[in-house]
Amino acid sequence: MALPQDFLMELKYRNDIESVLSPYIALKRRGRNLVGLCPFHNEKTPSFTVYPENGSYYCFGCGQGGDIITFTMRAENLDYVDAVKRLADKAGLRMPDNGVDDREQKLKNDIYEANREAARFYHACLMSPDGKACLDYYLGRGLSLKTIKHFGLGYAPNDWRQLYSHLRDKGFSHGTIAAADLISSSEKKDKDGKNYFFDRFRNRAMFPIINIHGKVIGFSGRAMPGEDKKFGKYVNTSDTPVYKKSNNIFGINFAKKYCQDNVILVEGNIDVVSLHQAGFENAVAALGTSFTEEQARLLSRYTKEVLVVLDADEAGEKATDRTMRILSSVGLSARIIRLPDCKDPDEYVQKHGAGKFEALLSGAISDIEYRLYVAAKGIDLEADDGRLQYLNKACEVLAEIEDPIAVDLYVTRLSTKYGVAKQAISSNLKEIVEKRRKQKNKKELGAIVAPSYRNTVNPQKQQYRRAAGAEEAVISILIKHPDLFESTYSSLKSSDMITDFNRRLYRKVADILSVGNTFDLILLGEDFSPDEVGFVSQMIAKDAGNADAEKELRDAVGVIFEEKEKLLRTSTDDMTDEEWAAEMFKRSKSKLNKNV
Repeated sequence: MALPQDFLMELKYRNDIESVLSPYIALKRRGRNLVGLCPFHNEKTPSFTVYPENGSYYCFGCGQGGDIITFTMRAENLDYVDAVKRLADKAGLRMPDNGVDDREQKLKNDIYEANREAARFYHACLMSPDGKACLDYYLGRGLSLKTIKHFGLGYAPNDWRQLYSHLRDKGFSHGTIAAADLISSSEKKDKDGKNYFFDRFRNRAMFPIINIHGKVIGFSGRAMPGEDKKFGKYVNTSDTPVYKKSNNIFGINFAKKYCQDNVILVEGNIDVVSLHQAGFENAVAALGTSFTEEQARLLSRYTKEVLVVLDADEAGEKATDRTMRILSSVGLSARIIRLPDCKDPDEYVQKHGAGKFEALLSGAISDIEYRLYVAAKGIDLEADDGRLQYLNKACEVLAEIEDPIAVDLYVTRLSTKYGVAKQAISSNLKEIVEKRRKQKNKKELGAIVAPSYRNTVNPQKQQYRRAAGAEEAVISILIKHPDLFESTYSSLKSSDMITDFNRRLYRKVADILSVGNTFDLILLGEDFSPDEVGFVSQMIAKDAGNADAEKELRDAVGVIFEEKEKLLRTSTDDMTDEEWAAEMFKRSKSKLNKNV
């Protein structure tokens, strides 16, 4: 039974991994991830890690890994289909009647069209008499009619089914409108006994979300002034077959042309619109409050530096610290802009003008300076115990810095500013670094302890270690950088892979990426065993983020062809002249076909 990809993705979205695993494991949050004692082997120190952002888990002790389906299979001793059925029942999803759904791409195209028509509808409503209050809101925020039109801003009327009726009149099916998340349903039944449904966005200022290809993929609706507390400030499109908020960025469709030097990352949609109007057309915003690695990688395709200007409150400070770490993990340099007397960039530009905001950008501070600044908040630096507390926190910050020159510079500054011997600060810093080094070594040692399943998943890895490592690198990079797939696959086919498992995995990844879908572990389940899915989970978990993904990819592809050539040379040593000539003819024909 071949399950449609859109069904599997919906299954994942409705069963977040934490809720699936929590009945079996006591999970504790550790940064962005969750950890607990592995249910598949005996341990006293937690080595079972859950990654909520991509819906996977991996145990660094025994090597078990996978997604919600593989976990359910193992925990409940079920086969693949029964595990899917159990998760579908839990989520209230109906299992597909047939096999492969060849209508998947058509559904996506229909959703794009429905979203585009919805955006036109919202904009027309804004310009109608019913939209006057919303238009006054936009104008009151300092936006011009030209800017409003440029961003396609709109208004969702205060009506239960006005958009739905409009889309139905335009020929869109109920299923397409629902799949686009343009309507919602309740437990209340209508006269026909069906769940009552209504327009998802009502009486809201509407911001279309447009991807890098110029397609409307979703919406963000802001409550009208005075209704924030009653209805919630923002309602956003949920994940759909064409939209996942963690993979997209508001304003990137315009900003991508202006961010060669740097991009300005802000928190709110209105900040982006306001800054673009003020001339800062390289401004973008994360969709939602939590910036993700996927969004960072998307930015890395267009810029080398990010200027982070998040809201000037406690939540903004926490978000800034997390954002800086994510940007660093994908190789992007970043600086931070502090807003001295305003809560957000929109307010600052409206109050002080574009010139002063430009000056703020010029004075952006480094990540280290910002974290040292945050470390001092709430501490009485005039008191001896306050200074001691701050210096200890400052050493914790500097312990994460790998550049010895930068560390020495800041240690010198701290010594001079607070009248403490440089040697004393350096000694304290050294102790912290050494403690963290031991913790890191212990963690890495746990990861190195060879899980028994590895050789059974890819037994040829022992024989072709260099080739297998390069194959894994190629697959891992393409999973995290799908924009590199097309150029890679034009030269590297699955038949070029030396090990059987990686050849099969590369073919599956290619099948997923070639039709424009995002790779997800849940899409492997029918074709790969739980142990094999766990192996892929381990590949993803240990991947460090690829600071220069294109170079690493080229190098890995080169290694594969080198190893393949060595293997072919060895295989021809014992051939007769006739066999050798036939083999050379076959290779020449193969190369010719690749170049056609």
